[in-house]
Amino acid sequence: MEAIVLYPTPAIGHLISMVELGRLILTHHPSLTIHILIAPAPYNAGSTAPYIASVSSTTPSITFHNLPSVTLPPTTSPHHETLTFELIRLNNPNVHQSLLSISKTHNVKALIMDYFCSYALSVASNLNLPGYFFFTSGAAALNYFLYHPTIHKNTTKSLKDLNTLLIVPGVSPIPSSDMPKPLLDRNDRAYEFFLDSSIIMAKSAGIIANTFESLEPKAIQAVSEGLCVPDGPTPPIYCIGPLIGKNNERSGTQNEGEAVPECLSWLDTQPNQSVVFLCFGSLGLFSIEQLKEIALGLEKSGQRFLWVVRNPPSENHGLAVSAQTDPDLDSLLPEGFLDRTKERGLVVKSWAPQVAVLNHGSVGGFVTHCGWNSVLEAVCAGVPMVAWPLYAEQRFNRVVLVEDVKIALSMNESEDGFVSATEVEKRVRELMDSKSGNSIRERTLAMKDGAKAALSEGGSSRVALTKLVESWK
Repeated sequence: MEAIVLYPTPAIGHLISMVELGRLILTHHPSLTIHILIAPAPYNAGSTAPYIASVSSTTPSITFHNLPSVTLPPTTSPHHETLTFELIRLNNPNVHQSLLSISKTHNVKALIMDYFCSYALSVASNLNLPGYFFFTSGAAALNYFLYHPTIHKNTTKSLKDLNTLLIVPGVSPIPSSDMPKPLLDRNDRAYEFFLDSSIIMAKSAGIIANTFESLEPKAIQAVSEGLCVPDGPTPPIYCIGPLIGKNNERSGTQNEGEAVPECLSWLDTQPNQSVVFLCFGSLGLFSIEQLKEIALGLEKSGQRFLWVVRNPPSENHGLAVSAQTDPDLDSLLPEGFLDRTKERGLVVKSWAPQVAVLNHGSVGGFVTHCGWNSVLEAVCAGVPMVAWPLYAEQRFNRVVLVEDVKIALSMNESEDGFVSATEVEKRVRELMDSKSGNSIRERTLAMKDGAKAALSEGGSSRVALTKLVESWK
């Protein structure tokens, strides 16, 4: 039997994207089998076990292989990405073993890696397997990462000290300070890892991107024309998106016949396109001060809202790096807030079925951290956004959504990243009730049609997938 081996980073968002890629391949090429290598998570971002169990039961052609634990060296880098890169680097012997053992019973056609798993390309090369990258963000971010070694060569300064607009082929100019935090200091271990990955990615057999042509035409054209790797060949790019997860699996709970979540029943009672949905991803957390400002802004805006609230971070972790308990809303939100807004607002603890919420007729806007999965979910539902980036490449995504694609408004923060109640009120109102809000709503609906067209027979993403599979023959 012919097999494709997928190797995601352990975080749930990356795992879901990779599983969806596996499912997409199986939908059109059911004779293949998919094997997914699961590396042990280097930090606790929630259990992936319920999700993996759910996929195994619904999709028998996908097999999961758990790789053994590795001991990580101590690190001084403040970035959790460093742990991921270290883990992947040290995991190469285990990946080699797994590929050999899968090869005993299957004809392995390709290894597809997450961007963070770049060190495994050498394992694929040693075994004479073509190695591909699956880039789980958009084309604009891909362009940056491919162009990053050129930016590195053209300056001796760290990005944090440059204070300039970076010019990346196919993307609007972007402030150097808006780059992902691990890229800001060139002396940080995380920076070295990202630089290595960008150089390695350009040497792969191909790059699969979770985007589609009508969403990011300029960026896709620039990378296809080889402008992002000026000093060597660019691998073929396959834009096969939008790929989005089945949201009820994420928590491994909501199944057929179970009660409908409270928030969906509540949405059923609200007017069409009247509710703004606020949700910030599986790792996004806010301080108590910031939660109170959001509450005051929502209250003043007079708009209907559905807001997912999670506990503030402990000891300055800006990310949810350990399992979270449900928040105590009364102690986190302004006194009387829940009572005063109960007629038009609902606060949900910790989690909501995001895809189902975005596709509900009552939802008319989305305040998001700009994680790429969330962006694509909003595009496919035709819901315009307010962009409030928190970590990773999200500030970069904001520039793309606001300046290039024009399907989001920007939430403006102060120097230290704090957003005032006045700003929250202003943006929510603008999104739900203004000319500019309407124009981005229209563009988002056009992108929704574009997404549907890309995935249909003869559409750009379907054609790209066919070319990808043919490259394995």
